Amino acid sequence: MNRDYPLEKVRNFGIVAHVDAGKTTTSERVLFYTGSQHKIGEVHEGETTTDWMEQERERGITITAAAITCFWTKTGEKDKKDTSKKYRFNVIDTPGHIDFTAEVKRSMRVLDGAIVVFDGVAGVEPQSETNWRYADEAHVPRVCFINKLDRVGANFEDSYASILERLSKKAVRMQIPMGEEGDFSGVVDLLGMKAYTFSGNMGEEVVEEEIPAEFVEKAKKYHAELVERIVEHDEAQMSAFFEGKEPSVDELKVTLRKAVIANEIFPVYTGSALKNKGVQLVLDAVVDYLPSPLDLPPAKGINPKTGEEMVRYANDDEPFTALAFKLQTDPFVGALTFFRVYAGTVSAGSYIYNANTGTKERVGRIVRLQADKREEVEKVFAGEIAAFVGLKDTKTSHTLCDENSPILLEQIKFPEPVVSLRIEPATKADQEKMGIAIRKLADEDPTFKVTSDEETAETIISGMGELHLEILVDRMKREFNVVANVGKPQVAYRETILGSADAEGKYIKQTGGKGQYGHVKLKMKHLEPVDPDAKVAKNVTREDHFEFINNIKGGVIPGEFINPVEKGIREAMTRGILAGYPVVDVSVDLYDGSYHDVDSSEIAFKIAASMAFQDGAKQAKPVILEPIMKVEVVVPEQFMGDITGSLSGKRGAIEGMEDRGMNKAIHAKVPLSEMFGYTTTLRSMTEGRGSMTMEFDHYEVVPNNVAQDIIASRK
Repeated sequence: MNRDYPLEKVRNFGIVAHVDAGKTTTSERVLFYTGSQHKIGEVHEGETTTDWMEQERERGITITAAAITCFWTKTGEKDKKDTSKKYRFNVIDTPGHIDFTAEVKRSMRVLDGAIVVFDGVAGVEPQSETNWRYADEAHVPRVCFINKLDRVGANFEDSYASILERLSKKAVRMQIPMGEEGDFSGVVDLLGMKAYTFSGNMGEEVVEEEIPAEFVEKAKKYHAELVERIVEHDEAQMSAFFEGKEPSVDELKVTLRKAVIANEIFPVYTGSALKNKGVQLVLDAVVDYLPSPLDLPPAKGINPKTGEEMVRYANDDEPFTALAFKLQTDPFVGALTFFRVYAGTVSAGSYIYNANTGTKERVGRIVRLQADKREEVEKVFAGEIAAFVGLKDTKTSHTLCDENSPILLEQIKFPEPVVSLRIEPATKADQEKMGIAIRKLADEDPTFKVTSDEETAETIISGMGELHLEILVDRMKREFNVVANVGKPQVAYRETILGSADAEGKYIKQTGGKGQYGHVKLKMKHLEPVDPDAKVAKNVTREDHFEFINNIKGGVIPGEFINPVEKGIREAMTRGILAGYPVVDVSVDLYDGSYHDVDSSEIAFKIAASMAFQDGAKQAKPVILEPIMKVEVVVPEQFMGDITGSLSGKRGAIEGMEDRGMNKAIHAKVPLSEMFGYTTTLRSMTEGRGSMTMEFDHYEVVPNNVAQDIIASRK
């Protein structure tokens, strides 16, 4: 079986935005115009293709990233029967709500480009900034689309200014709107200097016209600005331009494409997805400016056996290399593993090697997805996105490759969960079902963590926010029929030490037979939280900001007991010092101890180390850390005083305010423990007109009076 689309005709891109900017509506238009569906689903009617989970349709928000394959021929070339003009799009519609940020992060890792959608009234919003940061980290080229220009209060220039100010000075207008709000009728293309309107029932007819007289002056001014910005990236064009010779549109497009792929320019388009205006021209921009897999640098990884760096080119003849970026439990076919192929090909029925686990798995079926519909395929080629059915041991971020040429690609890093709640099955029968449900959901979602409280034997689930956990519990009920009792959301506190201490632990037990003997001396100190990418010395492991240094000389403790000492310390860290929360940011130096020829054992050293850690930590100024959230509240001006007062009353620090459309946006840092249920408070304080978003920012030491309350509540 051969490839049906050449690599240069493939575009892997995502659609990202702040919640409610109209991202899913845009995705639905993409599906309609590319002919993947014959009817447009609307979010407000609960009939969209990409939001196919019941919870998504009820709430009108996107929760999981949906992957869709569709095809596009550029506007103006459609009437030709020539299929060589068609492009294959692999589109991922990602969630906008901050609680599902992991979906955006993992999608960015496998995308080649992105359409970033903005609300034409609000401009850049907090989640737009977070998504933009993720795209910067992953070096993903972007096209911007200022949506909802038909809405009251929409203002293209203000929204464009907010992109320049808050995201990047490299953004540049490709279009200007003809009219705004109720008068919005179409767009002017500043590169080709033509106007476009959209007719037909669903705006499917794109009509090219001359620019109406009232927009000509403005268009000329911005055309000159655009051309100047493009020619900066090509010396020959720049000198011609300054001699008064303007390069042709085709020449400018070639230069612009290079600049977009290099993240040197972010083209800005505009329209209204709901009113079917402007989306087709953004799809043309995807073809013209976003990269194909061939335009990007090769995938880099390391050889898991030798540790040497390796590269893989986007080519069908290279050894198979893919990254599993998402797991999903499908009610009809079972476990789906979404993967992006960076090099080589894979066929149904073959074997693949998992470089993370060192195991082989047989590929049963491979499917290509259209949200919740699927098409079986025999073979997948370099640069494509598809899903395996029924893999057993593959998790998110695992590298799948050819066993004869193994490679380990960089893993996706996910943020730590900050909210927890206790959950218990209602009956014995639910207990087993809950175990299966939790395991499957944790496989799907790397930001969903499960632990159990040793003292009470209760199950504790943790996630990115109240909504995140609410959805997970709801899915357990609907998809796995688990009836469970759920506690109130709790903050995921941490503990650390601010000082240093010397500690000694001796475990001696003489019974009738063989005794037990373990003896360790430790030095402990606070470890500054590190950059997760920081390189550290070979003898140091850094996980959860923990450093273990083995300074034993001359065999005072035999080598086989060093690992049990580290294990004992790690176990003691999970039990906490003051209130039983996990300990982080600690450096432990094992520098002395002693052993007994007959009585020493691994368990004795593990217990001795655990005792020493607990004892030393109590002397080293132990404190409790709490998550501080970055909060943004958007309210009409008359409620500003009340809201700033209420945030300050919650131990919040107000960091600034700005205009946001007709409203005011307040930025603050507030402890998470004070923010539970604040959405409801905000609604009642602002007659339902206020909205807020928050995301985790950092951990900070809890004030003493608050710490005492936390310790008392845990006793």
